[in-house]
Amino acid sequence: MFLDEATIRVRGGRGGSGVIHFASSRHNPRGGPDGGNGGPGGDVVLRATPSMSTLYSFRNRPLFAGQDGTSGARNRQNGAGGGELIVHVPVGTVVREPGGEILADLALVNDEVLLARGGEGGRGNDAFACSTRTTPRLHERGLPGESKTLRLELKLIADVGIIGFPNVGKSSLISSISGKRAKVADYPFTTLVPNLGVVDVDGRNQFVAVDVPGLVEGAHEGRGLGDQFLRHVERTRVLLHMVDMARLDGRDPVDDYRQINYELASFAPALGARPQVVAGNKIDLISAEEVAALRERFAAIGVDLVPMSVATMSGVRDVVERVYRVLVAEREKELFAPSPLRRRVYQFHGETGFRVEKDGDGFRVTGQEVETLARKLVLTSRDAEEYLADRLSRMGVTKELRRLGYEPGAAVQIGEVKLGFELEG
Repeated sequence: MFLDEATIRVRGGRGGSGVIHFASSRHNPRGGPDGGNGGPGGDVVLRATPSMSTLYSFRNRPLFAGQDGTSGARNRQNGAGGGELIVHVPVGTVVREPGGEILADLALVNDEVLLARGGEGGRGNDAFACSTRTTPRLHERGLPGESKTLRLELKLIADVGIIGFPNVGKSSLISSISGKRAKVADYPFTTLVPNLGVVDVDGRNQFVAVDVPGLVEGAHEGRGLGDQFLRHVERTRVLLHMVDMARLDGRDPVDDYRQINYELASFAPALGARPQVVAGNKIDLISAEEVAALRERFAAIGVDLVPMSVATMSGVRDVVERVYRVLVAEREKELFAPSPLRRRVYQFHGETGFRVEKDGDGFRVTGQEVETLARKLVLTSRDAEEYLADRLSRMGVTKELRRLGYEPGAAVQIGEVKLGFELEG
C-alpha cells in the first residue's frame, strides 16, 4: 500500500518538578535548602531517512510524545532530562501546520525539524536561596511540552517524472525501461499510485524515474486523481512528456501537450518551466506519413517530438538517451548552485512583554514570560507568594495594575492562574 499523506499529533515531554528539602548535618546543625531541580522534557524531532519510502507506518500511530523529565531530589540532585524522540520519515516529506503553512521540507537525507519542544523543568528550593531568603519554602512544577497537530505530505524524490494523459503508455514505458512492474490495462486511471523505477542508460549510468498517474483537464484543482499526484513531479529535474500519436481516445496530441503544460503551470509556475523531453507513443499503430505530419505540427510550436513505440520498443532507447542528456545538463547546473544546508529547523516563540486588561471587577495579565512564571510556581506557601509578588513588581506588572485602578482585594488572573493573595508595592 502506498500512503503519501498522514496527520500526526506530537507532544514534547513534561518537565520534572523541583522539590523542597532541607538537610542538616553534624557540621551544619541548622541545615539549609538542598532540593534539586527537575529535568526538562524531551523534544520530538522529525528526521528524513532513505530507509523509508512511504508514510504508511503512521496510519496506526497518530501520537508521538517525548519522554518526561524526572523530578529533583534531596542533596541538590537534579532530575534527568527526558530523552529526545526521533521520528523517521521518508526523504521528501513536507511538514505543514494546520492552516497549510509549510513548517519544513525534508528534501535531503538527515534533514531534521524540531516539531515539539519538551517542557521546562521546575527549580527546587535550593535554587531560590539567597542572602535575604536563606530557608526558601518554594519550588516550581515542571511544564508540559508543546503539543500540536501536523500534516505530513510525501513528495517522491526522482530524477525524471513521466507525465501525460491516461492511457498514453506511461506505465508500460517504466515497466519496459526499468525493473518496475507497473499495472497496465486498457482503461483510464489504471495507475493509482506513483511508480518509481531505476532506469539503466548504458550499463554505467542510471536515473530514477517516476510514473505519475494520469493527469486530466482540471487536475491542478483536484479533478481526476488531481493535485495529490502533481506534487510528486515538483522535485524532478526533467519531465518526460508522453502523448498518444495514435489518437485512440479521440484526443489531439498537440492539444493534450498544451493542456498538460497548462495544468503543470497552474499547479506551480516553476513546474511549468521544467525541462521536458516530449515523446510520441504508439507509432506502430499509424503510418510513417502520419508520424511525419505530427512531428511537423509539434515543430511549429517549438517542440522536437521523439517518436517511439513501447509495444515494439522502437525509439525507446533514443528517448532514454535524450532524457539522460538533459538530466546531465541539469545536474551540471546544480554543481554551481549554493550547496543545500542540512539543518534542523526550530520554531521560536520568543514573545516579550505583557499586557494588563480590565476584566469585569478584576484584571487579566497576559504575556509568555509572566504566564510561565505564574504557571511554574507552586503557590502554596507565603514564600512563593512573596517571590511572585517581587517578580511582578520588578517586571512592571504591579505598576501597570495600579495605573489601571487595582486595589487590594481585586481579582488578578495571570494566564490560567488566579492569584489568591494581594499584591503590594
